[in-house]
Amino acid sequence: MKRIAGIALLMLSACAMDDPPQRPGPPRTCNADRVQQFVGSPGSAKVVASAKRRAGARAVRRITPGMMVTMDFRMDRLNVYVDAQGRVERLTCG
Repeated sequence: MKRIAGIALLMLSACAMDDPPQRPGPPRTCNADRVQQFVGSPGSAKVVASAKRRAGARAVRRITPGMMVTMDFRMDRLNVYVDAQGRVERLTCG
């Protein structure tokens, strides 16, 4: 009897770990043309967040000189390239 109860408990705990399925949101694409006015601005968290919002991006990454980044393309991500002085050098989507 204890063995059956233990197996049932194990099965229930396995079910509880599953995340509920999430529906993908509407497709969102980044538009870097809308944020080119940030070039030359300080690459602060506030500026990066504002650029993300204006570009309509779901994600953003701040890229510094020498930083390793993945080469995957995401149409919903804004890339903010910052120079050695901490100023926004360019903004691209991908």
